[in-house]
Amino acid sequence: MPLDWERIQAICFDVDGTLSDTDNQMVARLTSSLFIVGWLIGDNARKRLARMMVMAGETPGNFLYNAADRLGLDQHALNLADWLNRQVLRKKPGKFWIIPGVEAMLSGLGGQMPLSIVSARSRLGTEAFLQQFKLTSRFLAVATSQTCRHTKPFPDPVLWAATQMGIPPGNCLMVGDTVVDIRAGRAAGAQTAGVLCGFGTRRELERAGADIILKTTADLSDIYQKFQQRGKDLQS
Repeated sequence: MPLDWERIQAICFDVDGTLSDTDNQMVARLTSSLFIVGWLIGDNARKRLARMMVMAGETPGNFLYNAADRLGLDQHALNLADWLNRQVLRKKPGKFWIIPGVEAMLSGLGGQMPLSIVSARSRLGTEAFLQQFKLTSRFLAVATSQTCRHTKPFPDPVLWAATQMGIPPGNCLMVGDTVVDIRAGRAAGAQTAGVLCGFGTRRELERAGADIILKTTADLSDIYQKFQQRGKDLQS
């Protein structure tokens, strides 16, 4: 069913596949790594194979991460990984890609209501993405995998972000590209928007109960503008 914009007072965004063009970036890297088989199957088939491998790995990856979360192991592992990156490996996060149109969309919606990040990415990686595209100031709250005791698909980070924004969870919109984003939003009582520019499929997002499915996150701006225009038309 369509979104009830009359209720929406704040928006929570996932990062990977929602703001960051993670899946296409992973596909490009994997395609490059499969150059050895390129002469056997051709470049186009190599790209299709890379995308199939990336998409196939998303669900098992979510399962393993959620299992670690339930056992209370994810927090320790992520803290250790961040510490190793900073102190031992001195590793800087790589360059990110961004979904086309996202920067303009955030600029427009950010002037209308508070925005927040609700990501299962680590704090280090989330901050690196926001800093690269100078987006940090756009968000009133940033929830990462290390912010709450439990991360998505639990509602905890959505509830935390809503509290930080001073908005009831039921008046928030959770935007994400995977089933765990939709489940977390629904569990928190928020409306949900699934986007097809990341790892999830339309069927998966619909079955998870997304209130609306968008081709890309940037489309959210057009939908909000149409809502505003309808309001103006009713008043005239």
